[in-house]
Amino acid sequence: MAVTDFFDRGWRANPDGVAFIAGERSFTYQEIGELSCRVAHALLERATGREAKGAVLAGNDPVAWACVLGLWRAGLAWVPVNPASPPEEIQRLLKGFDCEVLFCHEPFLPVVEKLRPDLDELHTVVSLGSDAVIASSAGAVTFEEFLRDAAADRPDFTPSPASVAGIMPTGGTTGAPKGVMNTHRGLSVSAVQQMLAASYREDDPVVNLVAAPMTHTAGTLTLPCTARGGTVVVMSRPDPVQLLDLVEKHRVTELFLPPTVIYRLLEIPGIEQRDFSSLKYLMYGSAPMSTEKLRRAIEVFGPVLFQGYGQTEAPAAIAFLRPEEHFTDGRIADDSRLSAAGRPAPLVRVEILDDDGRILPAGETGEICVRGDLVMKGYYKAPDKTAEALVDGWLHTGDVGFLDAEGYLHITDRKKDMIISGGFNVYPSEVEQVVWSHPAVQDCAVIGVPHEEWGEAVTAVVELNPGAQLTEEALIAYCRPQLGGIKTPKQVVFLDVLPRSANGKVLKKDVREPFWRGHERQI
Repeated sequence: MAVTDFFDRGWRANPDGVAFIAGERSFTYQEIGELSCRVAHALLERATGREAKGAVLAGNDPVAWACVLGLWRAGLAWVPVNPASPPEEIQRLLKGFDCEVLFCHEPFLPVVEKLRPDLDELHTVVSLGSDAVIASSAGAVTFEEFLRDAAADRPDFTPSPASVAGIMPTGGTTGAPKGVMNTHRGLSVSAVQQMLAASYREDDPVVNLVAAPMTHTAGTLTLPCTARGGTVVVMSRPDPVQLLDLVEKHRVTELFLPPTVIYRLLEIPGIEQRDFSSLKYLMYGSAPMSTEKLRRAIEVFGPVLFQGYGQTEAPAAIAFLRPEEHFTDGRIADDSRLSAAGRPAPLVRVEILDDDGRILPAGETGEICVRGDLVMKGYYKAPDKTAEALVDGWLHTGDVGFLDAEGYLHITDRKKDMIISGGFNVYPSEVEQVVWSHPAVQDCAVIGVPHEEWGEAVTAVVELNPGAQLTEEALIAYCRPQLGGIKTPKQVVFLDVLPRSANGKVLKKDVREPFWRGHERQI
């Protein structure tokens, strides 16, 4: 099946129902459905090649999401681009993934105008604003002009389930970024897994609140809601108090939040007096979460906490810890249960493999490996990296853990050095390249260290050139314009000499050890 089948299921069942709410404006299924079809027809009429790449550079917005649906209907692969990213990263994604089409919110057109001379494949830029002069100055057309005379019926073309629906970036600040090719079948399995795990009765209302970026997990998590004919409430910008207000106003039944946002909510004065009676699922994941704060969240929000474990390479649906699994004998469970990632989802196979590819028994630690239709097709234009990650049908996640006697998956460490901070993936090599470029720096190691709010804080451990002087504040200020707020180190630690092996390689395990002493990595 195609990813758009999920939206179309709700469209058929509830054409006049409210599909999306953004601020004071609402959109029916008929409006969003027809708009997405017009986008698809406009793309097909321009002879845009199927499995070409199309990006959407926009904040959370129902019209922008209709463009994503339109890309899928026309057989294009969606490239998510977070508008909060630095221009250099936006340029790397558009160029590295050979984007041909870009839908863009009007305020971001000046950025696109500056980047465009280096984007050889980009032949169509569509402004989601209405000002033709501003659009023209950036070499774009207005949305109205782009859609002129485009039909509103469903296109005859249906993408193959094996075709690429999205190229999801995993990072990369130098050279071509690594892009995960997720198929229509894979994203469909992800949505079905969510529907099975977060179930509703036929007559239950379904109201999804999008508070996190739709370029991240929150976007694809709208698919199960619209498949049920529910309503998606879209927040355009993060605001914890507004989030609480919207939960009460719209009687929200489900939302996804990174742990860092949940921590902030718990600190709001009077949080205990707010009305969360409509909530059925408060989904969390994408980052380590404190079990102590998880207990507090259950006490405040009720028995609705729902953890999902996935990777971009196997999106959002490898394992789930359902609300009732946070309890044992009617009481909040102990740390060994709360720190688990959950039980593997039914439509994937999850095993723990040793370094020789042998399946390990319960309780033994090895690499978490996954196989099934959920798993990516591979990395875009990176056959060597694909061959490393996909071996004999198994996706090697790079996470280390074990399955316990009850079938719960536990993640004990990360085989790779990736840092998860505030729900976003940060690759140390990206940050290290920038830190190394400072003239005072001789060598560095970037690691994640425990942080109550962010899960892990990006930390640069730095060795300076002999005689050089540099302050923590100065290095952070140097990094921020190049990395943006998420990837910039939150702290800098200076060492006279970094620990190294006999052959001169920096020993990151030894760098991490004093920061993680007394802590356990939990997902």
